[in-house]
Amino acid sequence: MRIGFIGLGTMGAPMARNLLEAGFEVGVHNRTRAKEEPLADAGASRAASPADAASGAEVVVTIVSDTPDVEAVLFGDGGVAEAISDDAVVVDMSTISPDATRSFAERIRLVDAPVSGGSEGAEQGTLTIMVGGDADDVGRVRPVLEAMGSKITHVGPSGAGQAAKAVNQVIIAGVFQAVAEGMALGMASGLDMDKVLEAIGAGAARSWVLENRARNMLENRYPLGFRVSLHHKDLRIALEAARRAGVELPVTAMVAKVEQGLVADGFGDEDMSAIARALRR
Repeated sequence: MRIGFIGLGTMGAPMARNLLEAGFEVGVHNRTRAKEEPLADAGASRAASPADAASGAEVVVTIVSDTPDVEAVLFGDGGVAEAISDDAVVVDMSTISPDATRSFAERIRLVDAPVSGGSEGAEQGTLTIMVGGDADDVGRVRPVLEAMGSKITHVGPSGAGQAAKAVNQVIIAGVFQAVAEGMALGMASGLDMDKVLEAIGAGAARSWVLENRARNMLENRYPLGFRVSLHHKDLRIALEAARRAGVELPVTAMVAKVEQGLVADGFGDEDMSAIARALRR
């Protein structure tokens, strides 16, 4: 199966590599063309444009930053829609607006498949993938998804994957904030935080965030896993969805303000565990 893969950022590059290692024929394209070179060295072909990546592909995977970027990649000049065949399927693994996703799916065969699991999950091929779209299309692309993730769930029709990802990001926001507050309280109380993590990591407070990001918060060091700026974008999407649904999300709104401040202060490219910076101040 030939796959066109567009978007080689922190998540996309290892995901494309996993497809190569699974034996797929992969053509890659990235706006910053130099990012294609390591994948080309690993056996991928380089595509000059999204249209070039889509030409002859049975599946086109996109994973870019935001809703306007997906629209440009799909429908802009040199976009996927110019070259993709009628029976090929686009799998958008970006995190974007559910409403926009449904609109895009009216113009092109599209499965929305946003992911969770961070850069570690992308590297290891263990991502959780929330999928929306036509059941037959989802079935066709499932082998592709299985090369990148360990948990693939078809949650509903077009846009449902993005809506589920909004739920995920809302919950993640609260957990990151809670872990940051807990670490701040423990440090301010003069506790041995190694012992604290050992104790609470075996109880009800156990979580992926506690296990993988609490140490960042204690050390005030935030190597990139998932950018603050991207999570802030995700929360804007979730808050808009909540507004449309008539649901209030007070914790999410508060975390969004914290992240907005971090972005304004120049910390947007750090891992989102950097929300602890606001408490350490």
